[in-house]
Amino acid sequence: MLARVHSAAILGVDAYPVQVEVDVSFGDKAMTIVGLPDAAVRESVQRVEAAVRNSGFEFPGRERITVNLAPADVRKEGPAFDLPIALGIIMATAQAAADDALDEVALVGELSLDGRLRPVSGALPMALGSRKAGRRALIVPPANGNEAAVVDDFEVFTAETLYECVKLLESDLCDQPVRVSEEQIDLEAPPYEADMADVKGQDHVKRALEIAAAGGHNCLMVGPPGSGKTMLARRMPSILPHMTLEEALEVTKLYSVKGLMRPGDALIRTRPFRHPHHTVSTAGLIGGGSFPSPGEVSLSHHGVLFLDELPEFPRGALEVMRQPLEDGDVTIARAQTTLTFPASFQLIAAMNPCPCGFHTDPQRECTCGPSNIQRYLKQISGPLLDRIDIHIEVPRVEYDKLAEDRLGEKSEHIRARVE
Repeated sequence: MLARVHSAAILGVDAYPVQVEVDVSFGDKAMTIVGLPDAAVRESVQRVEAAVRNSGFEFPGRERITVNLAPADVRKEGPAFDLPIALGIIMATAQAAADDALDEVALVGELSLDGRLRPVSGALPMALGSRKAGRRALIVPPANGNEAAVVDDFEVFTAETLYECVKLLESDLCDQPVRVSEEQIDLEAPPYEADMADVKGQDHVKRALEIAAAGGHNCLMVGPPGSGKTMLARRMPSILPHMTLEEALEVTKLYSVKGLMRPGDALIRTRPFRHPHHTVSTAGLIGGGSFPSPGEVSLSHHGVLFLDELPEFPRGALEVMRQPLEDGDVTIARAQTTLTFPASFQLIAAMNPCPCGFHTDPQRECTCGPSNIQRYLKQISGPLLDRIDIHIEVPRVEYDKLAEDRLGEKSEHIRARVE
């Protein structure tokens, strides 16, 4: 017996359709998966067998099972094929009748041993890819429902268990599809945790960041420790213009592919803020790996990338940032594939004026010699500095300003001027 089930897989930040073919024939008991599966896909053999048995279905005990993931020339990775493989086995052994519905529906989901569905990465791009491929609907785990349901003119259904999924298909999708509430996609009032009103003093730095937000400029803040550079940078997204729906979808696709979406969320509604440590690798910053995935510059797309202690970052990692700062995207070439990730972000960097940090501080004496200071500053190349439009001195804040009760201007007022 042969069964065909539609699914989807991620390539870069987009999805492409995958057809899961399951053949059950007489022979020595074995289950083989072909079609360039990675280790996570190959390991699904044990998960699928346990899930099928614990969901009340029979798993073939004396037959040979062959699973083909087509197209066979593209590598498949992740546990999202658990559900379509299990469903294909159930259909191929005639334990359910849903052939008509299977032609119009795609399925993705990881199975636990008791048959429950666990969330997967990339639900939003999989929904977009399935719609483009002509599917009518997508069945996903409950935690991915809102994320996938953002796609217009497309139905998304959720199932708690493998058994529930089978019954949903046998009923020809008679349940109500997932509906996303207006509040979950409202881009006019996103909840930012930090506000510029929290920052006391540093009025000239706030003004410079406002100009940077309005003009899309990169900034470098130079000042002693404790002057508020990190605090100011964390509040930069809150004064940027509200995201459009198109921008929110682009950012959500990136976070979905990386598995960074919170369960139940529909969209990333706030401007991203990424703050990698200075020990980050080049691949972690720009993206890469044997099978390329987005890095920090792409996760900052339409938002802010904050590099604290800029001279401490590896010179090589900083130099490869020059191309995305100029072009707004990152192209990663490998022997088997070349992928391009979006990376249109604002760089906000911070550094001390010298290794000890107190070269310009009127209250603390600098212990660094001129040669040490020169060597420290040379860690940042001239071409990278040329791409940073605004350089700001951030002095220590006087005690009187820190102690006063008056709050600063709120981010929403600054954002209104920026817009």
